[in-house]
Amino acid sequence: MTTSATELEARFIADALAAEAGAVQRLAQRVSAGGTEARAFGAALDLLERCKGSLVVSGMGKSGLVGAKVSATFASLGQPSLFLHPAEAVHGDLGRIRRGDTTLLLSYGGETEEVLALASLLKADGVARIGISKSDRTSLAQACDCHVALGDIEEACPLNLAPTASTTSMLAAGDALALALARRRDFKADDFHRMHPGGLLGAGLRPILEVVRFRVGRNLPCVPATGSLAEALRAAGEGRRAGALMVVDAQGRLAGLLTDADVRRLVNARGAEALGAPVLACMTTHPRTLPSDALVRDAVRMVRELRVDELPVVDADGKPLGLLDVQDLIALKVVRD
Repeated sequence: MTTSATELEARFIADALAAEAGAVQRLAQRVSAGGTEARAFGAALDLLERCKGSLVVSGMGKSGLVGAKVSATFASLGQPSLFLHPAEAVHGDLGRIRRGDTTLLLSYGGETEEVLALASLLKADGVARIGISKSDRTSLAQACDCHVALGDIEEACPLNLAPTASTTSMLAAGDALALALARRRDFKADDFHRMHPGGLLGAGLRPILEVVRFRVGRNLPCVPATGSLAEALRAAGEGRRAGALMVVDAQGRLAGLLTDADVRRLVNARGAEALGAPVLACMTTHPRTLPSDALVRDAVRMVRELRVDELPVVDADGKPLGLLDVQDLIALKVVRD
């Protein structure tokens, strides 16, 4: 049985992915074991925690591309950060760095001339320096206040030339530092929302009460469980309304939900006489609810799990505050129609 070209390519791709994943896994194991690697990450975190200004990240070539992403990760987690090209730095852009800043210098080989030149200038100016390279014996390691060694890594490239597994490890190490720093600083979901007000991330972190269109006391009536279906429909009024009514007990707590589908089923089964039926007999009892402090992402998860179009929002006492309609989520583009 012959092996097809597609099968061979699939194996090659799987091997490449395994090589990159393996490099990160081995670094993680060394850090977990404690010792030199764990102390190096701890020292880098201490330096980052004391940073009063910006984190300036720099690297050449593929390390520079990794650095730009790592810088963006730090910025998204609350640490002001920018990327500075090391060659541009020595041609006038050193003015971007201030005394209170901390720098993160990236070079897997640890011998990149432009990065080493920048490290030397920063040292002379008293700017804190964290390095990431393959070994604590590299020139970059010696030029920095603290250094994270990635170890000797065999690239995923069959020629062991193209930076692949090494840059993946470098990226993972930078992201790990950013996440650990955010943890030390007790960075919360609200803080993340302030950094991501747009897009799906920002939408998912918005409080649910900011997005519901139908609010009790404004455009969403509550009807008593003891009333008739006809009375409930009159309370709903004419014109634009929600696809369900909130049904409350004598204490004003949510007792059930009366949906358009509930009404249609009853009327189809019993005709006009259904209008005299008590709401209690045709409503959906014990509906799933959202607490008042829920986020949009919580609502998205429940809508997908329960496959419902409406979700009541209630306060700590179980009293209804509003009704989330699936169209509210569609308008935010966090779910599809």
